[in-house]
Amino acid sequence: MRLLFLGDVMGRAGRAAVTGTLPRLKTDWRLDFVVVNGENATSGAGLSPAHAQVLLNAGADCLTLGDHAFDQRDMLQFIEREPRILRPLNYAKTAPGRGHQLFEAKGGRKVLVMQVLGQVFMKRPFPDPFSAVEGVLRSHPLGGLAAAAIIDMHCEATSEKMAMGHFCDGRASLVVGTHTHVPTADTQILPAGTALQSDAGMCGDYNSVIGMDKGEPLRRFITGMPKDRFTPATGEPTLSGVFVETDDRTGKALRVAPIRLGGRLQQAGPDGPL
Repeated sequence: MRLLFLGDVMGRAGRAAVTGTLPRLKTDWRLDFVVVNGENATSGAGLSPAHAQVLLNAGADCLTLGDHAFDQRDMLQFIEREPRILRPLNYAKTAPGRGHQLFEAKGGRKVLVMQVLGQVFMKRPFPDPFSAVEGVLRSHPLGGLAAAAIIDMHCEATSEKMAMGHFCDGRASLVVGTHTHVPTADTQILPAGTALQSDAGMCGDYNSVIGMDKGEPLRRFITGMPKDRFTPATGEPTLSGVFVETDDRTGKALRVAPIRLGGRLQQAGPDGPL
């Protein structure tokens, strides 16, 4: 299978990157399934139902959220009606929606997608992500009903994301980190066949501070004092993510490549530099 994961969509610029590029990529790269992290797509804080629909209409087969899952209050009800949106698996037990789902891809093949929140340096404590993932992987073994499996590890610490990759090695097609908005250079296939990238980066304007207009973050770093709200940067966006090709029999990764299209970062696609 040919899978694409796109990192955190950041505000209007990130939405434009997805809507302007993804439809063409699905055809040109013969993609079978696309996952998009959309938790910052609405003003940099959460995802509104309207913007969720925009990303789904652009070609996303599944949207993942994160620690800002319900910053947009309408998502509390919308996620119950829209099974293509996943909130974190180890969020509050009373939270609406679901943290994992088996989706149908091209040709009737099934793709397992789940998202989990890490614990290190996060603003609030979340239940153990490793035991949460373990339960789902045990009930959905790779290469069985699940022809592929994608895990979105949403957290601050690179070490925790890497640890999740090794924990899932051989049991998932891709473990990819989100949340920190900066793409890492550790794209690899682990020894037992799981592709890993510690952070997919963001879909947004990189002439910014992790997607936010530079003025207010700089002021706070320099003076320690807030003045205005953070607002997403609206310059030329970069589409960032990870491409994975899997073995049809085992679901394990055969090829993985970082994706960076448009904007300010070096151009890269599934076949190398563009």
